Amino acid sequence: MLRPLSLLPALALVATTWVGWSAPAEAAQAARAEDPDAPLSVSIESMSPATVPDRGPVTLTGRVTNDDDVTWSTINLYPFISSQPLTTRAELTEATATAPSAPVGDRVTTGGPYHTIDELAPGESEYYSVRVRSADLRAHVAANGGNLADNAGVYWFGVHALGRSATDAGGTSAPTADGRARTFLPRVGGTGRQVKTALVVPLRGGIEYADDGSIADPAAWASSLATDGRLGSAVELGAAAGSRPLTWLIDPALTDATARLAAGNPARSLGSTVDPEATEDPDRLVADPEDPTATPPAEPETALPSPDGSTGSADQTEQEEPEPPTPTEETAARAASAWRESLRDALASTEILALPYGDLDVPAAAEHDSAAYTRARRRSGSSLQPWQLPTSPALGGRAFLDPASIELAGDDEALIGSDLMVPGLSGSAPTVATIGGRRLVLASTGAASGGPGPDDPLAGVAVRQRILAEAAVRRLVSPREPLVVVLPGGWSAAEPDEFFDGLDQPWLDLTTVADVLDEPATTLEPEQVVYPRAQARRQLGAGVFASARSLSEAGTTLQYLLTRNDTVGHEVADQAMASLSFASRADPDAALSSNTRSRAVLEDLLNGVRIEAPRQVTLSSASGRFSATLENTLDQPVTVRVRAVAEEPITITMTEEDVTLPPRSRRSVLLTASTEQQGVHNITLQVTNMAGTTVGTSDRLPIRAAQVSDVIWLIIGTGAALLLGAIGVRLARRFRAARRTSGDAAAPDDASPEAEATEQAPASA
Repeated sequence: MLRPLSLLPALALVATTWVGWSAPAEAAQAARAEDPDAPLSVSIESMSPATVPDRGPVTLTGRVTNDDDVTWSTINLYPFISSQPLTTRAELTEATATAPSAPVGDRVTTGGPYHTIDELAPGESEYYSVRVRSADLRAHVAANGGNLADNAGVYWFGVHALGRSATDAGGTSAPTADGRARTFLPRVGGTGRQVKTALVVPLRGGIEYADDGSIADPAAWASSLATDGRLGSAVELGAAAGSRPLTWLIDPALTDATARLAAGNPARSLGSTVDPEATEDPDRLVADPEDPTATPPAEPETALPSPDGSTGSADQTEQEEPEPPTPTEETAARAASAWRESLRDALASTEILALPYGDLDVPAAAEHDSAAYTRARRRSGSSLQPWQLPTSPALGGRAFLDPASIELAGDDEALIGSDLMVPGLSGSAPTVATIGGRRLVLASTGAASGGPGPDDPLAGVAVRQRILAEAAVRRLVSPREPLVVVLPGGWSAAEPDEFFDGLDQPWLDLTTVADVLDEPATTLEPEQVVYPRAQARRQLGAGVFASARSLSEAGTTLQYLLTRNDTVGHEVADQAMASLSFASRADPDAALSSNTRSRAVLEDLLNGVRIEAPRQVTLSSASGRFSATLENTLDQPVTVRVRAVAEEPITITMTEEDVTLPPRSRRSVLLTASTEQQGVHNITLQVTNMAGTTVGTSDRLPIRAAQVSDVIWLIIGTGAALLLGAIGVRLARRFRAARRTSGDAAAPDDASPEAEATEQAPASA
């Protein structure tokens, strides 16, 4: 396995590179040596051409600033160049650490001074332009024992400023070197194979959400998305590449965040996002967040308001009225819209590498929640939305990749580490390596750290010249290693067009990371690769991952509750993944606190569904019915189920399994209780969503089962039969007695002989 490292030999370079790749450029600038004793500071803002020409001049322009508290006058500027070239990567690294006052080259005085500034008051700054012929440069190097025409390599080059201060005695003292700017000037001769060079422009950064699901601090985003901001300048740089090959390393969560800002930064919406006429299908909802292997449903695009305020929902009557954006949000919306348009144009016909969603802290995920990596990778998808631009999965783009991250990565992922991972090969680290059977590129941290100072090491000219220098020394060795440079996060040249124009060299082949990965690889033994303990200590802890899971689960629960919303769970999951970013390492407590507050907001919404049970229920038989009341206090319809929890053997059923409650409504539901056991049964009625997760409040009630035994029923039945029989006998007797009484009343007491004779006469006849 990869071994840990407690202390790197080049500790200063580690600090510079780590900061330069993950923080604003000012931090990397502070890490480079300055010249605090120099009363004048000199900058190089342009240099053309970027290499030693066979003929013609080299022109430098910039500014001279008086950092002293007295006036300086007669400031003469001269170019300088070293007599011998730097020819290895190690020499370039050593050169950047050279003290500003150390002599690295002699001034070219032939034809000088090349520019003169008459006077500079304290704090004042003035433009300069130095133009020196290539023939004068060759002659000067030859005079100092070198051969600029034949000796290929990288030469020190720059400007010296010499002047007089008001404190010089009589103002007549001899001029001295009072300010300087240094850079590198490659000399590449002859013809030969080109050096493959891939530039990587990262678009990543922390994304903080407010408790209501909107993007936090829109004012800061508006500043960053402006053309001179951290994100805006990166897109401007990429756009300046034009048709040149370029590799973008993008966190898709970043473009999603800008989409929300461009829409006015709406809060999380519970409104309708599905067709109300569609048949309800629970499978349309979020897959189980705890099951990373489950195949999720097609993920809908987040329903954000259009410029007219609508969301395009099929059910406008249930749609929430969004809060109007504040002036700050309107400013951020304009900046985000312009930035997204520029990004879409800049991404055309380039290589796009997609990081795990939210720029996941993968080493921490490997330790605490490996499923988080699976979810983040799946969420990034294979295309950048909403433009459907194809992307390839990638991991890294920082100084170090730990062994667990390499093991987690899929076989199709581009792995980008750096040469700091193999300190034992300082100055000779391979660009394409195989570690434990996995292929990866090791980017040049030296090229990303910029120029040697004392002027701004991350100025456009400084970075461009360092890239050319790194490529030039690689061209001198065989086999010729390619060069990969991950540009500092948020970095851009003041003049992006000039930056790329200077890289148009016949010996330099600008290409992509995918192309570089096809180059022959060097196999490295695991013990050669390090992962500093300091990096392991900075990883996010288990608590942050637990809070992110809890937040995501709350969003999933809410989505399964809402009848006509199929996006809120995805929005909450995106927010949870963003909290697990590398950027959260700067303040993990803030990420944990944000997740906790957002979950509390969702819990309040889930508690808006309630159930009320009757005070008690008595069963006179083995089963019986009773009613309970469901209440929805939310502004959106919900679909719920009722679940009964009891320790005793009793069954509670409903005639309708799913109950849909309109917004802010109450309704009764009929339940049937069944049991064969007499006594009091304590029942808890719970409300669940369609996934069976408990939501809202619950209520308890006692159910008394009082049915009688079979013997009692037999006795009662027998008694009833006897009673009915007795009643029947009595009625029969009364009926016979009534008939007899009726017959006796119809016959006369004394009939006459004549009548009897008359009645019998026909019979005799």
